[in-house]
Amino acid sequence: MEERIIEKLNILADAAKYDVSCSSSGSKRKNENKGLGNASNGICHTYTEDGRCVSLLKILLTNHCIFDCAYCVSRSSNDIKRAAFTVQEVVDITINFYRRNYIEGLFLSSGIFKDADFTMERLVRVAKKLRTEHKFNGYIHLKSIPGASDELMREAGLYADRLSVNLEIPTEAGLKLLAPEKNRKDMIQPMGFLKNEIILRKEEKALFKKAPIFAPAGQSTQMIVGATPETDVQVLQTANHFYKNFNLKRVYYSGYVPVLSDKRLPALHTSVPMVRENRLYQADWLMRFYGFKVNEIVNDTNPHLDLDIDPKLSWGLRNLEVFPIDINKADLQLILRVPGIGLQSAHKIVSARQFGKLNWDQLKKIGVALNRAKYFITCNSSRFERRDLTATNIKQFILSQSHSKFLKNATTQLNLF
Repeated sequence: MEERIIEKLNILADAAKYDVSCSSSGSKRKNENKGLGNASNGICHTYTEDGRCVSLLKILLTNHCIFDCAYCVSRSSNDIKRAAFTVQEVVDITINFYRRNYIEGLFLSSGIFKDADFTMERLVRVAKKLRTEHKFNGYIHLKSIPGASDELMREAGLYADRLSVNLEIPTEAGLKLLAPEKNRKDMIQPMGFLKNEIILRKEEKALFKKAPIFAPAGQSTQMIVGATPETDVQVLQTANHFYKNFNLKRVYYSGYVPVLSDKRLPALHTSVPMVRENRLYQADWLMRFYGFKVNEIVNDTNPHLDLDIDPKLSWGLRNLEVFPIDINKADLQLILRVPGIGLQSAHKIVSARQFGKLNWDQLKKIGVALNRAKYFITCNSSRFERRDLTATNIKQFILSQSHSKFLKNATTQLNLF
């Protein structure tokens, strides 16, 4: 590979690392034309320097940008080295990397060259060339440019597996503070268009087998958390709104990374704890798969997630009057609310108890985390049952057990050397 291309790759891959919304889940584009690759779920072949497992070539088309967003390393006023790929260069790199088994797909975003349509047209051309000229069937995720025309968004959906428009900041007030040149409506308009187009194309596909697929992995978005003072309840309310009204597949939460000095931003030494990101994802999971509402997880009384314990345990401790439940009689929706019982385990419990009452040993084999669940359930045994504990007691016991387990594992690892 030419030295000039390698230099561009170093610059534009590094600039793309701040975008976390690059999951390849949800697409099953089959290789039926003797082309290159198959898009599939959960491919993880390469790792970033910080240990995250990735399978996609993740780059910007360019880090030139007409906007001056305070939180963005590519902001127009930032004194950094700039670079831009041509359409053909991105296509060549993607094919080259795929043939070397480095990647299984492409995540392509971009700064704004001149305007939204000018930039979006080039992103679409990359995907179109890969699909039509190289018969590339690997996963393609395009970052849609806010304000791009419906025609370009429609064409993008014919070649990309997933499209996403970043909301960037959870609230409109926060966006106006840090990116006054941007308009929230420009972000929402393409999301609404994609929602309607995806529904329409699914209906066409149901009627006509040979109808073209359109963004089979749907659309997603990303919010930066911690650059502005929104509470977790505001963040999750925003996510819930877009899940319900725009049929998003995923909302990604990116903890603010201090890269620039700006009086509107937190101090350079202040970064968002990774655990806050983790708790937001756990809360998001509860909303999407466990039937929790936002105001059950966080509310005006408890506007922030507890960083010490997971959101389901936090809810359980605030609602001890609901417990204990009899694991052999309770319905599925109530079992799903028990701390320490996951989605699969809950379904296994409901299936297994048809053949007899379950005890603690059987629950452990099913996959229940008894260190948490034992405080909230009864079963066909009274071995662990203690019902005289307060929420504070339970929290302290669980945290102390977790700490002891951590120390034990650390000691074991040290003894290996």
